[in-house]
Amino acid sequence: MAWLEYLLPLIFLAPLGATTVVVLALRNLHDARIRSPFDAHLLREPGQALRDRLDRAFARLFLNGALGPIAVLTPMVYGMGRMLFAADQNWLEWMLYGLLTTALALLFSILLMRDYQRIRRLKLGLACELAVGQELERLIRPEAHPYFVFHDIPSDTFTIDHVALTPRGVFVIETRARTHPLSPSGEPQRTVAVENERLRFPGWSERQPLRKTQQATRWMRHWLARECGVEVPVRGVLVLPGWYIDTEQSHAELVVVSGEGLAKLLAEARPGELDDATHNRVARALERRGALLDDGRLERPSV
Repeated sequence: MAWLEYLLPLIFLAPLGATTVVVLALRNLHDARIRSPFDAHLLREPGQALRDRLDRAFARLFLNGALGPIAVLTPMVYGMGRMLFAADQNWLEWMLYGLLTTALALLFSILLMRDYQRIRRLKLGLACELAVGQELERLIRPEAHPYFVFHDIPSDTFTIDHVALTPRGVFVIETRARTHPLSPSGEPQRTVAVENERLRFPGWSERQPLRKTQQATRWMRHWLARECGVEVPVRGVLVLPGWYIDTEQSHAELVVVSGEGLAKLLAEARPGELDDATHNRVARALERRGALLDDGRLERPSV
């Protein structure tokens, strides 16, 4: 039967079809939208609309980059199957497969170039949005303001999530995310008990978050003393977003909070006092330390 010569070569396309299914299933794997652990609302930053468009552009780039080779190989693989089952070789048919393969290669090359140009434009737009957003932040956080917040400050062997500088001292802030286990009735259990050496979650306990925060606090205290030439009051803060904190046996050196009202807590806390000269030296030292990582002069430490 002549129609079998065209049907049987489809067997060779099964691996390509399976790969296509996997690619389509993974097309939304990269979703940078993040929801708040406090109220489950989407967190929005400056340029969020451009961030969302950039995510969709990267998803299209992934699809075109992954499906392109599959589509280009499809006529070629089918043609090779036809050569095995066909009784007579029709060179016009083989030329058609070759032209179709070439046309698909050109099409996906154009699509990839278009995706690349779109991503470049979106990145430029996002950079402009972020730059304007940083300038607007000066309305509520002017340079003369005594409060500073630094992110991703590198130590010698790890990265500190956040460092807050107030007129009363320096706060080393570490954040840890943990999922809520379910009770037998299906309700999420959200209470964590803080003990001197460990955190007691529902069903398990951990020591590492307290140790890491303590280690970061001690490093910051010693580093600031070396950089500024004076002892600077430093306090560690461990944030567990979305958890209710039981502080009946609170840690002696650290503060463990859920994150709600963190800004007010830091503004009211008084680990010590900083005069204006020391405050300015600490701010400049932290700016220089963060710039080392931004400029690539310091390798990113492992967390």
